[in-house]
Amino acid sequence: MSLTRAEIGAARARYPGAFGAHPLMRAARFGAILLAATIVIALARHLDLLSLKFIAGFANIGAILQAMWPPAAETMGPIARSLAETVGMAFAGTFFAALIALPLGFLGARLVIRNRPAHFALRRLFDFFRGIPALIWALVFARAVGLGPMTGVLAFIAADFAALAKLYAEAIESADTRALDGVRSTGAAGLATLRFGLLPQVLPVMLSQALYFFESNVRSASILGIVGAGGIGGVLQEAIRFNQWHEVALILIILFVAVFALDQISRVLREALIGRAP
Repeated sequence: MSLTRAEIGAARARYPGAFGAHPLMRAARFGAILLAATIVIALARHLDLLSLKFIAGFANIGAILQAMWPPAAETMGPIARSLAETVGMAFAGTFFAALIALPLGFLGARLVIRNRPAHFALRRLFDFFRGIPALIWALVFARAVGLGPMTGVLAFIAADFAALAKLYAEAIESADTRALDGVRSTGAAGLATLRFGLLPQVLPVMLSQALYFFESNVRSASILGIVGAGGIGGVLQEAIRFNQWHEVALILIILFVAVFALDQISRVLREALIGRAP
């Protein structure tokens, strides 16, 4: 069955997308691609990614990788102790950040605090603290309390409590309000309503999010150690400074194994808390 020109024209007018993009749309797409390519090339030139220095750096990386083999197994003991300090620092920082974030998450949820100006002000406070990374907080606390693991713990608390509070508030806002109505129908009010109608719904999600932050903080703690927060990062910095590449290799291997193990443990615990997706 053949279609006439009039039928094809009517179909084109009714379903223009089925006959290909409009010439103006195709020109706009080409212009967007050309603009993106221009921006990428300009950034590459500005960041020296197209220079000979960048290309020569790969040869230096190859020499460093060659110097890393074999890893220095004789320093396993001190590195393992530094790793334990790093994990403890990340755990303490995440634990106290989660404790601080728990009441702030309730206060930042519209389901609990319905005053719009107060809710807006608290959320902007969360944004302020979330905008400052843990590395900056570590530099600040290193000057305030001195070098050591306490600096890393305080940096994680300052960097994580606002982010966790925001996530907690979003989890509370998405909770089922029928449970709250059921608790209120028994005569409960105030904190009892939140304790028995809201907290059981959101607590598994909160614990899961805290576990994820702990897993992430173990990786970040190795960076904070470079700026004086203690742990394995300080050992790594010293090994790099004195060109002890065999020791650097051992530290990186231990970090990889530790992060992988914590990732698997955290995944199992999160699935146990919130349930495996079907």
